[in-house]
Amino acid sequence: MTGPRFATLAVRGSYNHEAAAHNLGSLGEPAYLATAQHFDSAETMRATAAGEREGWVYARRGNPTVGHLEDTVAALEGYQVDAEVSAAVTTTGMAAITLATTPFLSTAVGAKPNIVASPACYGSTVMVFDKRYGDERGVSVRWVDDPLSVDGWERHIDEDTRFLYAESPSNPMVQLVDIPALAELARWAEIPLIIDATLATPALMRPLGLGADIVVHSLTKAAGASGRSMGGAVIARHGLQFRGQPAEMTTNFAGYLRSGPMRDMGSVLSPFNAWTLLADIRELRARVDSMSTSALRVAEYLANRSDVVEVFYPGLPSHRTHHLAKRDMWLVDSGGPGRDAVNRFGFLLGFRPAGGVPAAHRVMDRLDLFWRANNLGQVKSTVTIPAIGTHQQIGGDEPVPSDMVRLSVGLEHTDDLIEDLDQALTRRDVAGRRSTGPSEAMPEIAVDRVE
Repeated sequence: MTGPRFATLAVRGSYNHEAAAHNLGSLGEPAYLATAQHFDSAETMRATAAGEREGWVYARRGNPTVGHLEDTVAALEGYQVDAEVSAAVTTTGMAAITLATTPFLSTAVGAKPNIVASPACYGSTVMVFDKRYGDERGVSVRWVDDPLSVDGWERHIDEDTRFLYAESPSNPMVQLVDIPALAELARWAEIPLIIDATLATPALMRPLGLGADIVVHSLTKAAGASGRSMGGAVIARHGLQFRGQPAEMTTNFAGYLRSGPMRDMGSVLSPFNAWTLLADIRELRARVDSMSTSALRVAEYLANRSDVVEVFYPGLPSHRTHHLAKRDMWLVDSGGPGRDAVNRFGFLLGFRPAGGVPAAHRVMDRLDLFWRANNLGQVKSTVTIPAIGTHQQIGGDEPVPSDMVRLSVGLEHTDDLIEDLDQALTRRDVAGRRSTGPSEAMPEIAVDRVE
C-alpha cells in the first residue's frame, strides 16, 4: 500500500485503533475538557514537566485534544512535502501570525530589525506590522511596491531583515505571489519565508512544498467551515537554517513555539475548539473542491455581466496572477491513473458593480442568500464590502477599491447563488427603473491599503 492520501489523513489524523482502545473504543478523538493532568507520583510529575516522558501537564502547555488537531494540521500541510513538519495551533489566525513572526524580531540578533512584506494582506495583519511592530517596537516595515516583482523584494533586504512575508492568495484581492522565487531569495538571504495560505488551504496548495519555511492559517475559515470555533495554526519544516537565530528555535520551530512563547504568553487553543475543528477539517478536501467549483461559476457569471465593472478571481484569465494560480493551485490527489489533475482556485472572489459605492451598498443589502458578515470560508456564503468592514481601519498608499463587494462562496446550490446575485444586481426601484446608478445619499468611502 501507498501511504494514506490527503482525505484519509484528514479523517484519521493521529487517532488510530490503538488510541481508540485507550479511550473505551471511541471512534472520534475525545474532548479532554480539563485544565490539568493528574500524576500518580511526584517523580512522574517531575519527569513529565521536564519532558522526559509523555504527558501534557497543564493546558497552557498542551492538551491531548489540541495535540490531535496539531498532528492533523501538520499531516495535511506536510502532505507530499519532502521534509519533517510540525504544527502549533493557536486561539486565532492572528495569534498564529503574531507567534510565527515575533520570535524573529529579537534585539539579541540586532538592534534595528526590519521585515519585508507584501502590502496585499488582511487588514489586521497590516495593523500588527505597522502599529504593533512598527510604531510600538520600532521595527522597520518595508512594504513591497509590486509583490510580483522579485527584484522589488530583493531591493528591500539587508543584513537586518528578519523575514519575508506574504499572503497567497491574498484577502480580498485574491492575488498570489511567486512562492518558489521568493523562497530562493529567502534562502540566499538566510531568512525565513512566511506564507499565509488560509485562502488556499492545504487542499489546494501547500507552500512548504513550494519552498516556504513557515505557513500560517486561520482555522476559523475553511478548515472550521461550520463557523463554531476560532483557531489558527503555525506549520514549519524542521531543520531550518537562518542567520543569527538559535538552534533551539530553528530545529523544530513549531515545537519551540509550544514549549516557549505559547507556554509563556498563553495563546493556546481551548480543547473544545480543537474538538470542533477536528470535526470540520475531516471533510476539507471535498468541501473546498465544491466551494471552489461554485466560486469559478459565480466569477464567470459576474465577468459576463455588462453591469459589473471588474471581477477579482484567480481562476479568471483576466486576473493578474492567473498564471501563478494555474501553476500552484491544484486539488490535492485529483490526478492519478487515467485522469488529469485539476486546478481549483478557491472560494473567495470580489467584484465591482457599475455605479460605484452606492451600487455596491445596494447590491449587498439586496442579497437574500448571502449572509452579510465579515467572515469567509464558511459553509454559508457570506458577503461584505472590505472598505467598510475587514479593511476599514487600514491606512496606507494602495487602496482597496471602495466599491468592491467580496463574496465567500459556500455550499449552497450554485444556481441559487447566481439567481440571488442576478436579482440583487437587476432589481428595479418603485419607479420602475433599474437601481444601479449613483445615489447622493451614499457618500464615497475612503480606504487606503490594498486588502
